Amino acid sequence: MIKSWIGIACLCLTLGGCSTQVTRVDPEETIDLSGTWNDTDSRLVSEEMIQDALSRPWISNFVRDNGHPPAVIVGAVRNLSHEHINVNTFVADLERALVNSGQVDFVASSVDRKEIREERIEQDLNAREDTRNAAGQEIGADFMLKGQINTILDTEARKQVRYYQVDLTMISMADNRKVWLGQKKIKKLVKDGSVRP
Repeated sequence: MIKSWIGIACLCLTLGGCSTQVTRVDPEETIDLSGTWNDTDSRLVSEEMIQDALSRPWISNFVRDNGHPPAVIVGAVRNLSHEHINVNTFVADLERALVNSGQVDFVASSVDRKEIREERIEQDLNAREDTRNAAGQEIGADFMLKGQINTILDTEARKQVRYYQVDLTMISMADNRKVWLGQKKIKKLVKDGSVRP
């Protein structure tokens, strides 16, 4: 009987030691477990680069020449790194920083526009006339923000240097001029027995 109770107690201790533990943390807190690109990198890079873009003369030059803020759309941001990086979260961070700046108008992406246009067709067929939003009233973008994320790895034994370079370009839709070039670099030294590319 005593052996049975000891066996049950050991089993409980073993199972309890393997349980998953979850701790809620502040989303702004920096937690870097693997050294790969993470949410903190995405947020910090987007905020810093958009702040730089909004401080450059292309905005004031456009307002001076046209009398209204420029309309911006985010185009493709390509992941050319060795990692799987969720570019959608990075693009969302860029969009949020642009919209919240109040310095530019922001045009919906091609995916968003398609859904909105379908809704306008539905309104045209089914909504009361005084509540319909007519087609052909969209604002065209004056500038497109495009970019890419690149990496370089340097590995030796149990150490690895991960170098990230994010390049963004603001391009005039009217004449393809590049009016702003932004670049942000991140370098991480990872020391671990299981480091791998």
